[in-house]
Amino acid sequence: MAGKKKSKKDKKAAKKAKKEARKAAKRAAAAADQPTQKAAPKAVTQTAKKAAPRAAKRAPVKPAKKPVARRKARPARKARLVLKDRLQPESLRLRSAGPSFTVNDIQKSLAFYRDVLGFTLKERWEQDGALHGVEMVAGRVTFWLGQDDWKKGRDRVKGQGFRMYCGTSQDVDAIAQRIRAAGGTLLEEPKDEPWGGRAFAVVDPDGFTITLATGM
Repeated sequence: MAGKKKSKKDKKAAKKAKKEARKAAKRAAAAADQPTQKAAPKAVTQTAKKAAPRAAKRAPVKPAKKPVARRKARPARKARLVLKDRLQPESLRLRSAGPSFTVNDIQKSLAFYRDVLGFTLKERWEQDGALHGVEMVAGRVTFWLGQDDWKKGRDRVKGQGFRMYCGTSQDVDAIAQRIRAAGGTLLEEPKDEPWGGRAFAVVDPDGFTITLATGM
């Protein structure tokens, strides 16, 4: 009888141990499931964070519109003046000028302008072996000299009532000194002028007066 009682107690203990083992297993399983359930929202959040920059990159960025500058309205009076100027004939506009002298002795005049004043011979015109005209240049200025054909007589006086003004940026005193050294004679010595420049005058072989000046 004692053996049977022990057997029943052993069976109850075994059943109780099994129940406890099952409960422990359930608790362990429940504990194992809890981290998985909590981790799911984190995974979803990380996926959302990764997807957000991609969506931002795909979205087109519209450039800001620049403010349109409005033109100022031209005053009515100014518009009328402009229209009036357009209706009037255009005034004369010159780009260059150069004198042409009829001389008594073309060879003598050529030597004066070239050797005394310092011009350069650019072109010459001859006919039947005789020199009839030359083109002389000094910087951007051109002089033309032509041999008199004497059709208006040999006694007419040249150079009266005429003066040619030539502007220069060079030292007029140095130019005047060089002309004297070359045998030229000055009509007027270098002097300061009312307009603020400095000038002197010389007369060519036919009486044409030429003034060289600064400040023009």
